[in-house]
Formats: sequence, C-alpha cells, structure tokens
Amino acid sequence: MSTPYRAWAAPKAGAPLEPFEYDPGPLGADEVEMTVEHCGLCHSDLSMLDNEWGFTAYPFVPGHEAVGRVTALGEHARGVALGQRVGLGWNARSCLHCAACLAGDQHLCREVQPTLGGRHGAFAEKVRAHWVWVVPLPEGLDAAESGPLLCGGITVFAPLRELGIAPTARVGVVGIGGLGHMALKFCRAWGCEVTAFTTSASKEEEARAFGAHRVVTTGDAAALKRLAGTFDLIIDTVNASLDWLSLVAALAPKGQLHVVGVPLQPIAVSAFSLISGQKALSGSPTGSRGAIDSMLGFAARHGVAPQTEHFPMSRANEALDHLRAGKARYRIVLDADF
Repeated sequence: MSTPYRAWAAPKAGAPLEPFEYDPGPLGADEVEMTVEHCGLCHSDLSMLDNEWGFTAYPFVPGHEAVGRVTALGEHARGVALGQRVGLGWNARSCLHCAACLAGDQHLCREVQPTLGGRHGAFAEKVRAHWVWVVPLPEGLDAAESGPLLCGGITVFAPLRELGIAPTARVGVVGIGGLGHMALKFCRAWGCEVTAFTTSASKEEEARAFGAHRVVTTGDAAALKRLAGTFDLIIDTVNASLDWLSLVAALAPKGQLHVVGVPLQPIAVSAFSLISGQKALSGSPTGSRGAIDSMLGFAARHGVAPQTEHFPMSRANEALDHLRAGKARYRIVLDADF
C-alpha cells in the first residue's frame, strides 16, 4: 500500500472541507508526483464544490493551480527532474493520440481529464498528473505567486495567442476580478490599447494600475454607445449575463467577443449583429501545454503576476468563504501547512 496523502475534501455538494486521507495507489509509469507548496483558489473550485457543472465526484478535493517540487517519477515520465519546481493547472491527463492532441491542442482532447475531475485535486500535500501537464516554472517567477497563472493566467493569455491578436489591437476586458485583472496585465504587456469594463467605478484606479488605458462603467449607456465600432477583441471574464448586444456593437469590423467566464444563461446575440460587421462570438478553455509554457515565459519576461492574498491551507474554508463573498483581491493562494 502507498503512503496515504493528506488532503482537504468536501463530503457532499456545498459542504465545508474536512481533513481527508486517501491511498493514491502505485505511481503510474507516465506520472509525476509533486509535493504541493502552494495552490491557487479559483472560482472553478467553488463551481466544482457546489457541483454546478454536474460532474463532481465526492468526496471532492479541490485545487488545480498547484506549485511544488517533484518528489517521484514514473519510469516513462519525461521533461522534469526530481526536486524541480513545477506547476500543475486545470488538466492532468490527455490521450496524446487523437487529432487534437497530435495538433498540439491537448486541452481539447475528448478524453482530457481535469486535475480535480475524476481524481483528487491539489488541496493536498501531494498530487499526481501525466508528465505532459506538469510544467517547469521558469526562473524569474515567484513560486508563491505563480499558481493562479496556471489556470486563470493561461485562460486570459490564450486568446491573445490563439486568435493572432496584434500588439496594435484595441482590446476590451469585461470584469476586473480574478481573471480580469490578469487579462489587463497581459494585454498591456502584449502592447495593446486596453479598456477595462467594470460595474464598479471604485475600481478605476486599480484597473489603470493593472494596465488599462481607459476604464468604462458598464452601466454607462452613453459611454458604451460612444465606443461603438471600437474593439478588435473584447474578452469577457465574468460569470454573469451581460448586455451582449451593446458589447457586439462595440466591436470593430471583424472584431471578436471572446468568452472565458462561464455565465450559466444562454448568450443572446442576433445573427445580423454578427453578420453586418463580419464579427465573431467565440470562447476557449485554458490552453495547451505549449500555450502554458509560452504564457509562463512571457509572464517571467514581462513581470506579469497576479495580485494575491494568502491563507494557510488549513484555513481553506475561510478562504472559500472569502472568495464566495466576492472579497478576494484578486486571487487567493493557499500555502500548504500539513
């Protein structure tokens, strides 16, 4: 029997996390075991905890923004070494032989397995994943602050990379929260003219500090009307329904409204509003392994890091309540203290 892993788990939907131990079984030949030092707390952890997406298995160990050291390697594991500091994000395994994987889009694999879906996540002293998804951290990144880059960071970086956004582009970011504040930083470092859309005028100073050249309150109908035809890309980072028609109207010809937040209600956009300006509505999950490497290297070179608050992992329930109440500024990181 393997040495049990200590973790924090919810016994049922919405329940508080409790101390939990489980036997991980033998290390797979293609797996890497890492000892968790830090783990970001993402809104997706809340969604999974509450089974909003319908595939959570209990007991449920959250956590998919892990940073730590490699402590064991399967015989076929590649790309990392014992003792190396690494990260693990949303995905823990993909098939590597389907068309998407062979094209370098491992995150779009039909068999892709989330780090906390069908397996226990990283609110634990150790976590395992296929070696492809265990990513070496570049020099220059602060390990204690890097966890949120592995999910939130790649989620907002991927559209810039995958959609071929030019550094001269005019980009809008909707929502100045856990995703949005990183989107502002990445877009500014990319070279774009950046506009922040927020429901709270009180966030203007912070939004500008994160990289926004301009800040617009989404409730200001006159301001939105003046921006008609402006943006090459608008990245929606929020989990709420929006004035979709006004956002589409704000796009320039051939502009794109790209969704990375997860509103649970359908997005109502008229076909004519897209056709008339040859506009597009799109979305994306996190990113491929290559995109994650690219994002981490870019973040290290340009000094892009999330703004974080830290809690010891033993206070994970307090951290979850803090996030659920909308008080996080702007990402929470749990520091392992087993």
